[in-house]
Amino acid sequence: MSGHSKWATTKHRKGAQDRARAKLFAKLIRAVEVAVREGGADAASNASLRTAYQKARDGSVPLDTIDRAIKRASGDLDGVRYEAITYEGYGPSGVAIIVETLTDNRNRTSPEIRNIFSKNNGNSAEPGAVSWQFDRKGSIEVPGTLDEEKLLETIMEIGGENLTSNGENFLVTTEATETAAIREALETAGIKVLSSDLILVPQHFVSVTDESEAKKILRLMEALDDHDDVQSVYANFDIPDAILATYEG
Repeated sequence: MSGHSKWATTKHRKGAQDRARAKLFAKLIRAVEVAVREGGADAASNASLRTAYQKARDGSVPLDTIDRAIKRASGDLDGVRYEAITYEGYGPSGVAIIVETLTDNRNRTSPEIRNIFSKNNGNSAEPGAVSWQFDRKGSIEVPGTLDEEKLLETIMEIGGENLTSNGENFLVTTEATETAAIREALETAGIKVLSSDLILVPQHFVSVTDESEAKKILRLMEALDDHDDVQSVYANFDIPDAILATYEG
């Protein structure tokens, strides 16, 4: 398991405890609206909407709230229009970072993201500078209490790619286009699915063993993730568990 995966787990756990529910819901709903505007309101033919819808449900967003978001995006209700913008950059130790945002004002968001990089020992980069180092994959989270050997057998049978642990639960990796099908197959097999999402997976990792450098990277990641317009932050660092534990403490 990479250090980044464990950071993501810690971040989401802390977020569920510490952040206002409204702020979390806003990010999930924003993703639903953009998916509808880009591909239509029919989830059967819009894979992005299916993913955003499921992620919102996994995040406990009420059905009526999601339905209103779909209607707004379809033009049935008035609402703000968002666009998806991806930013790329480097953190301390040359770590590659990708920031996915949904914004209603790119003239506000772009300088703010660049400012976060520069204030936290990072550098923003041109589009394509680091994205080639990542692959889009599906990630399905299932309980860590399951029997790992039996779970792995099931994953191989239904066409999943890989099984890893984030320290608390298991993560099933799939091809991006197979995420919904693999999730359904897991549920059919009686396996509880905690969440599913489309993520970016690094092709290689940068090992960061210097504690000072590691903490600079983690501060940059948190600063980016805390921005209201940011949906996801990905990086290719691998920080030892002992340093992560010190930072979390």
